[in-house]
Amino acid sequence: MKVLLIGSGGREHALAWKLTASPLLERLYAAPGNPGIAKHAECVELDIRDNGAVVDFCRDNGVDFVVVGPEAPLVAGLADDLIAAGIPVFGPTAEAAQLEGSKGFTKDLCAAYGIPTAAYARFGDATHAKDYLRKVGTPIVIKADGLAAGKGVTIAMTEDEAFAAVDDCFSGIFGDAGAEVVIEELLEGEEASFFCLCDGKTALPFGTAQDHKRVGEGDTGPNTGGMGAYSPAPVMSPEMISRVMGEIIEPTLKGMEEKGAPFIGVLYAGLMITDEGPKLIEYNVRFGDPECQVLMLRLKDDLLSLMKGAVDGQLAHMSVRWSDDAALTVVMAAKGYPGTPEKGSVIRGSEAATAEGVEIFHAGTALKDGELVANGGRVLNVTALGSTVTEARDKAYDAIGRIDWPEGFCRRDIGWRAIEREAAGTKP
Repeated sequence: MKVLLIGSGGREHALAWKLTASPLLERLYAAPGNPGIAKHAECVELDIRDNGAVVDFCRDNGVDFVVVGPEAPLVAGLADDLIAAGIPVFGPTAEAAQLEGSKGFTKDLCAAYGIPTAAYARFGDATHAKDYLRKVGTPIVIKADGLAAGKGVTIAMTEDEAFAAVDDCFSGIFGDAGAEVVIEELLEGEEASFFCLCDGKTALPFGTAQDHKRVGEGDTGPNTGGMGAYSPAPVMSPEMISRVMGEIIEPTLKGMEEKGAPFIGVLYAGLMITDEGPKLIEYNVRFGDPECQVLMLRLKDDLLSLMKGAVDGQLAHMSVRWSDDAALTVVMAAKGYPGTPEKGSVIRGSEAATAEGVEIFHAGTALKDGELVANGGRVLNVTALGSTVTEARDKAYDAIGRIDWPEGFCRRDIGWRAIEREAAGTKP
């Protein structure tokens, strides 16, 4: 199969690394890719915001299958245009991608199908939103309705913070994403990421992880796209996975099918495990970043075969095997992130830092005058396997110690919750 991978980040590098291992793969293209992805794929200059250009490339190059990494092209209908052209694609249609593209859409679906989630309200203007905030009080969660690159969510502890978050949304700093605001109760518990491959009717569980969203150690500072992750998530026991499937995932697939928008691709449920059980925080319609990196290291089966099974409606007859090892990834970011990152600094030693059980996935890199340089906020994902999360953590940070990049930084406590459990010998 000739495959086109859409995207340029650490998630896509991990996908390219895993797709390359498939016996089904004849040739892998990536658009636009990055220097890390270029080791596994032929990177092509292609505007992935231009659906027509992507379709033309696939036709001109005999592409048999497309894998869409990021959410924006899916929300913009890339899968629809590929399907219309007769090109199989792993990723949902624009209508199904509303599960991520509109937080209000997902909350309304939850209400209609009895899916446990936080109490909420939707607003199209600041005045009514603030009236509601005065009524319900704080702490409270303010979310821009649309795609905001992981930065449109504020956990407000005071009324002033809540009002400021509402004003931010309606001021336009998140673009069209802030045209509507969703206000939710603040759930208490432990967060977890849960993934399923979906073929429209069947959901096949596809691993668990825990992300670290805040930029600072001790889970402090502003939210980011994710500063690290590990898999599996101890809180996601077999019993909890069974509950999530029955109470959250299966009703969602049923609801989407009844809406005439069957979900095909990977469904990523951001969960809060509360005293009452699992509750949905939000859906994403693609692999998490950096959760994808740890999942790919642990996956023992052929990723391309599984993706093809989802597109062909065959997941009821498939299963997934995982390594018993834990995986952990640490994000190395450019100074200034998640604000304005400093670009252009030279990164040395990343090749030498790779070792047995350690992979370094490129997230925001470029080549300049033959040298690897930072070209984004999140720049490298240093990912390791170990018999425990503690061992994986030690291998990842040892690799980081061999990378010469003074302008970069990382959190030093990735995996802390699981590591504390391992040290104490306790379970969730």
